[in-house]
Amino acid sequence: MNTPPPHTYRRSVPGTAVTAAVAVCLLLAGCSGSGGSDDGPGKRGSGGAGLKVAMVTHEAEGDAFWQLVRRGAEVAAAKDGIELTYVSDPDAARQAELVRDAIRDGVDGIALTLAKPDAMKGPIAEAKAAGIPVVGINSGIGAWRSSGVLQYFGQDESVAGRAVGDKLDDMGAKHALCVIHERGNIALEARCAGVKKAFDGRTDLLYSDGTDMDALTESVAARLRLDPDIDEVVTNGAQFALAAVKSVHKAGSKAHVATFDLNKDLVKAVQVGDVQFAVDQQPYLQGYLAVDALWLYKSNGNVSGGGVAPVLTGPAFVTKANVASVAKLAANGTR
Repeated sequence: MNTPPPHTYRRSVPGTAVTAAVAVCLLLAGCSGSGGSDDGPGKRGSGGAGLKVAMVTHEAEGDAFWQLVRRGAEVAAAKDGIELTYVSDPDAARQAELVRDAIRDGVDGIALTLAKPDAMKGPIAEAKAAGIPVVGINSGIGAWRSSGVLQYFGQDESVAGRAVGDKLDDMGAKHALCVIHERGNIALEARCAGVKKAFDGRTDLLYSDGTDMDALTESVAARLRLDPDIDEVVTNGAQFALAAVKSVHKAGSKAHVATFDLNKDLVKAVQVGDVQFAVDQQPYLQGYLAVDALWLYKSNGNVSGGGVAPVLTGPAFVTKANVASVAKLAANGTR
C-alpha cells in the first residue's frame, strides 16, 4: 500500500475491504449480526455518511507498521461511508503543515499522531477553531488531553515498557540494550524508560537512525562487540528487530532479540525463534477505531473514554506459544 509522498495532500475514495470490520462494529456501533434495526442516529447514512476525514501520521517511508494503521482506517471508512485521506511526514513541522492542509480542505474530522506533541498544538487549536474534531492515535498518550484532542486510541507506552521489563526478568536476562530509532519520539523514549524501570538487570540505550537500516544494523552490531555481556536487544519496530537479528549474527553475539510492534515478517521470525517475543499494540485497531470514533461523534455525539480516558489497544504479547493464531491474521494484513 503506497503512502502519498511528504507534503502531498490528496484524497482517496473509501476502500472496499470489510474484513474484520464486523467485530469492532459490534463493540462500538451496536450493530446486530442478525438483521438488527437501521433506526437510530448512529446508523450508516444518517448524520455520518459522506464525511471527509484526514489521517495525518509521522510515518517514515517504507515502515510497514503504518500500512496496518491505514488498512484499519480504510475498512472503517468503507463501513461508514467516509471519504478518507491518509498522509504522513516524519518531520514534525511538515506533519503540522499537513494538518493545516486538511483544515484548509474543509475536512469533517482529523486523526493524527502526537509523536512530537508540541508541534501539533497549533494545528489542533486551528482545527478546533474551525469546528473540526480531532482524535489522537498511536503516540502521545501523556499529552493528548493537554494538546486538546477529543479522544485517544493507542498503547500506554510506559505500561508496555514495564511489561517488557518484567518479561525479561522472567526470562532470566541480565543486560538489555534498548534501541531508539528516532530521537525525540516520546513514545519510543517512554517504552525504553519503562523497560529500565521494571527490569531488574541493566538497561542501556542506543540511539540510531531508523531511516538507514544498514547503519542501524551496524551500530547495534558494534555495540554488541563492544559489550559482549548484553544478552537482550530490545527494538522499537518489527523491521528493526529483523535488523537486530542480523546484528547479533554479525557480532557473533549470543544476545536474544525482542521487540515492540509486529508485522507479518516478524511473525515468521517469532515462529522460527529468531525473535523471542513482540509487543503488539494492534495498529490496525488504532486506525479503525480513530475513523469510526469520528463517525460516531459526528453522527451521534459519542466520545470514547468520555474524553478523559484513553482507549488502550495494547500491550498484547506475541510469543512462540500463541504466534500460530496471530500468523493467520497477519496473512490477511490485519496484524
